[in-house]
Amino acid sequence: MSTDCYSSPLSERYASKEMQYIFSQDMKFKTWRKLWIALAEAERELGLDITQEQIDELKAHQDDINYEVAKEREKLVRHDVMSHVYAYGQQCPKAKGIIHLGATSCYVGDNTDVIIMTEALKLVKKKVVNVINELSKFAMEYKGLPTLAFTHFQPAQPTTVGKRATLWMMELLMDLEDIDYTIENMKLLGCKGTTGTQASFKELFDGDTEKIQQVDKLIAKKMGFDRTFPVSGQTYSRKLDTKVVNVLAGIAASAHKFSNDIRLLQHLKEVEEPFEKNQIGSSAMAYKRNPMRSERIASLARFVMCDAMNPAITSATQWFERTLDDSANKRLSVPEAFLAIDGILDLYLNVVDGLVVYPKVIEKRLMAELPFMATENIMMDAVKAGGDRQELHEKIRTLSMQAGKNVKEEGLDNNLLELIAADPAFNLTLEELQKTMDPSKYTGRSEEQVEEFVKEYIEPVLAENKELIGLKAEINV
Repeated sequence: MSTDCYSSPLSERYASKEMQYIFSQDMKFKTWRKLWIALAEAERELGLDITQEQIDELKAHQDDINYEVAKEREKLVRHDVMSHVYAYGQQCPKAKGIIHLGATSCYVGDNTDVIIMTEALKLVKKKVVNVINELSKFAMEYKGLPTLAFTHFQPAQPTTVGKRATLWMMELLMDLEDIDYTIENMKLLGCKGTTGTQASFKELFDGDTEKIQQVDKLIAKKMGFDRTFPVSGQTYSRKLDTKVVNVLAGIAASAHKFSNDIRLLQHLKEVEEPFEKNQIGSSAMAYKRNPMRSERIASLARFVMCDAMNPAITSATQWFERTLDDSANKRLSVPEAFLAIDGILDLYLNVVDGLVVYPKVIEKRLMAELPFMATENIMMDAVKAGGDRQELHEKIRTLSMQAGKNVKEEGLDNNLLELIAADPAFNLTLEELQKTMDPSKYTGRSEEQVEEFVKEYIEPVLAENKELIGLKAEINV
């Protein structure tokens, strides 16, 4: 690693080697050569004077790219595609004259971008599936553990730890649907020429419309796609980049929400992210266990969500059939969105895989608030014992305020049950009241909801994608 120039933290600290390779120069230029081979094969099959010997020569040098030749040529001609056409031709003297025949630069550039984004989406899908898988295990393990729920981060009716985890899964399930839809609808540009009119192919094939129509189909099939854009300018619509990065921004939002919840739970000492034996939480405060991984998820997620604006603005500002103000932006915005979301998902998987739950802390906080939440049940029991519902409602309201004041202003424990037991209007003993303090009575259908959700929605998804499961996330820092 060079220490005297800038290097991206996405590569050095966050993104996996697998995602980095997808956006590497090697992947890019090897795909260019595959596309040139596909073009030559399609043209040969449609009757152009291209020999099998020429195609075999191209295939023989498909992967051994002479980068130095291309680099020196680019200094001279200032054109990356033509530099690589030249370099490929140096290795393939027999095929030199038919490389890139009838194509424009966007033939290799744009088709490669689509291929790379598709491969990257598949890796993102793999990681999302694995996070869902780990979350489903966590949800089922804690499906029945009552915990205090919050609305507005104020104590609310209890839920269970597992039910809360289904909320994180639900958002990822929506993201997975978006990923699948986007992958299924990825289209190659094909080979449509300088303004999308296929004028060069009309010349090559002497106006044979049927053959010209077959070019795109043959190229797509050879590159593993079933469709190309039916119409385009010189480039595919940059709206595709917008759609792809918006999917990533959606995943980032889901991960951010999860990370916020974990950070709050860690503050409450109810649930903690993994903390390694030799990990340092603070340089000054040795006792601290900061939620550093969840904070990093939030930090990277903000980057991806903001980055989604780049392709949208680029798409909106393209002129007619082609402008080049997209190029520099695309080189940054699309790869970095993928590298960042890759790092986010590795962190997400790592955190879920090592979550630590503290049931006693959870129970203590819940029990401190439960008397307030049990007042409806207590009131019904008091009515059954002969009390007046309206009168009891007012008394409970007054006593709840008094108990709340004791907690907030005096720093005392919640003594609402004692206050109710002391009021003869309720005709209930403290022992009878304490029987109402079973947290599971107040979690509704939380446990059943977890079971139903996992069985009906999660398990089918995991079964459908079982070949993707088994990933273990490694994080660098």
